[in-house]
Amino acid sequence: MSKVSLEGQVAVVTGAARGVGELLARKLSARGAKVALVGLEPDALKQVSEQLYGDSAHWYADVTDHEAMTRVAREVKERFGKVDIVVANAGVANGGPFADSDPEAWRRVIEVNLIGSAVTARAFLPVLTESRGYLLQIASLAAITPAPMMTAYCASKSGVEAYAHSLRAEVAHTGVRVGVGYLSWTDTDMVRGADQDEVMRELRQRLPWPSNKTYPLGPAVDRIVSGIERRSGHVYGQGWLRGMQAVRGYLPGVIAMVGQREMRRFEPRLKGVGTGLVGAGGEADEQQRSTLRN
Repeated sequence: MSKVSLEGQVAVVTGAARGVGELLARKLSARGAKVALVGLEPDALKQVSEQLYGDSAHWYADVTDHEAMTRVAREVKERFGKVDIVVANAGVANGGPFADSDPEAWRRVIEVNLIGSAVTARAFLPVLTESRGYLLQIASLAAITPAPMMTAYCASKSGVEAYAHSLRAEVAHTGVRVGVGYLSWTDTDMVRGADQDEVMRELRQRLPWPSNKTYPLGPAVDRIVSGIERRSGHVYGQGWLRGMQAVRGYLPGVIAMVGQREMRRFEPRLKGVGTGLVGAGGEADEQQRSTLRN
């Protein structure tokens, strides 16, 4: 599909305080878009917003909160007059053996990554329908292939991929286009946080090339921006991920065979693996929930 100019377009980015969301907001702004940033870190969001090139604003909201996100959608429409693009990027992750996982952290990964994405779409679909806009759902390599020690993250990203594909078929007749974005290990706070655990880092390094590398953030986000400009159905942050689609049916069997060997190798060290949410974004989410409990 030919590119659509982003000049004057209004783009909403969730999880915009850092990582993929922050850089995506900057690059969309540089191309002339007006950007609405949504997340749990108001100070960081304010700082990002103030450094953007053009018109922007930020909203503090938990993407799993339907009332809050409905309010955000209404206020973004009031502030900018329309919404053309929504990028459901907010996400968290944890790791470790499922049997020893923290049930609350495990559930939270599903809530933010899957439920939060659906809540975001539900809130913004009315305004996207008005503009015949574009919803980009950020998924992951984890949607394509299973990975031991990442049960919650793989479940959430597989689920969000299936949900977005289903939604695409539902809303296409209204003029709204839905895309799915795929990223491998990309240099973000989330990945760096996961790598702080020695076992998780070593397991990842033992993955087959090219899935064992950490890729720079800039080129991956450039690919996402290009996908947004084309309103693409599938966007690949790393080019080789496109080829994984052709072999994904074989991957569960391969991973089961190789994973059995690796888990036996690492079993004596598994009890020390952290079970909470990883990275600065995970810390912000845990602080938010702690504040609500108190």
